[in-house]
Amino acid sequence: MLPMRERIAELLTELMALPAPTGREEPVLAWLERAWAPHVERLWRSRVGNVLAFVGGAGPRLLLTAHADELSFVVRSIDPSGLLWLTTGQVRGEPQERFPVGQPALVLGRDTTVEGIFVLATGHVVPEERRQKPVTFADLFVDIGASSRQEVLARGITVGASVIWNPPARRLGTRIYGKAIDDRAGLALLTALVERLDHQQLGCALYLAATVQEENGLLGASSLRADIDVDWAVALDVGLVGDLPTVGEQWMPAVLGGGPQLVHKDAATHYDQRLLWRLADLAVRNGLPVQHVVFDRYGSDGAALIRQGIPTALLTVGTRHTHAPFEAVDLTDLEATLLLLEALVRNGLAE
Repeated sequence: MLPMRERIAELLTELMALPAPTGREEPVLAWLERAWAPHVERLWRSRVGNVLAFVGGAGPRLLLTAHADELSFVVRSIDPSGLLWLTTGQVRGEPQERFPVGQPALVLGRDTTVEGIFVLATGHVVPEERRQKPVTFADLFVDIGASSRQEVLARGITVGASVIWNPPARRLGTRIYGKAIDDRAGLALLTALVERLDHQQLGCALYLAATVQEENGLLGASSLRADIDVDWAVALDVGLVGDLPTVGEQWMPAVLGGGPQLVHKDAATHYDQRLLWRLADLAVRNGLPVQHVVFDRYGSDGAALIRQGIPTALLTVGTRHTHAPFEAVDLTDLEATLLLLEALVRNGLAE
C-alpha cells in the first residue's frame, strides 16, 4: 500500500488526465463511481448529473463536496481555413485567453476527441496596431491541422464543441503542476478519504458529492438540497496563495506548504463560523497547520449550499497559478487537508 502522500499524488494525477470541461464531466464522474463504489453504502446520480454517495455512520448528517468540471472553452465558429474560433466555456468574464497560447488543446465533439494547439498570429505577420494590445478571443484560435471547414466537420467537430488546454501533469519535488487541479484536488482528497475510513469510527452520517458545472455558476451544487438533506457541509476546492514576488502577504497572506486553508469569506458569502472554528480546533488538537484566509475575486459551491439553508464551511488547498494550464499544489498541503478531514468525520461536529 502506498504511503498517504504518494496515494494522493497518484489519485490526483489520474484525475487531472481526464477531460471534463464544464457540461462534459462524464469521464471524471464515471471514474469516481468506480473508485467510490467499494467503500460506500449507496451511490447514485442526481437528475442534473451530480455523483452522490452515502458512506455510512450515524448522527449529524455531514456532506463533503468538490466539483468535477474544469475550466474550458467552446468552439464559437469554424473559420474557412480550418482554424477554430473560441469563446469562454464559463459565464464569468475572466480573461482566460491570456494563458493558453502554445499549449496543447483537446477538442471534444459529440463522439470524438481531436488534439490541437492554441495559437495566434506571431509578431512577424500580425499588423502593427495589434502588436501591443492584449490577446483576446479576436486573436486566439485552436489549430487541429485541418485545411478547411469541411475537414473540421468531417472530424466530428461542430460549433459548440468543448475545448480544454491539455498539458500533462508534472511533479517537481513535493509539488504537482498542470491543468484541472481545480478541483481534481478536492476529488482526490474525497477518494483518498473514503478509501481510508473505518465506518465503525465515523462520528457522523457522512455523504459525498461530486458536482457538475461549478465553473459555470455553481449550477450542480444549486440543486443538492433536493437530493441530500444534510445538517452541515464542507466544500473542498483549491485556494489562493500570495507567495509570489508580484503579490505578497499584504494582499494574500497564504503560502504553498502552509497547510489547509480555512476560508472566512469570499466574493459571494461568509462561511459558517461554527464549522470553521471546529475545523481550526481539530487542526490544533492534531498538530496540523492551518491558514486563515479571505478571498476577494473567488467563489465556490459553498455559496450555493448556504443559499439552500445548509451551514457550510469552505476548506481549500493553496494553489499557485489558478485557472491556468500550470496550476501548482504542494503534496504536504494535500496530506494535511486529508488528515484534517479524517479528524472531522471521526470526531463529529460537536464536542
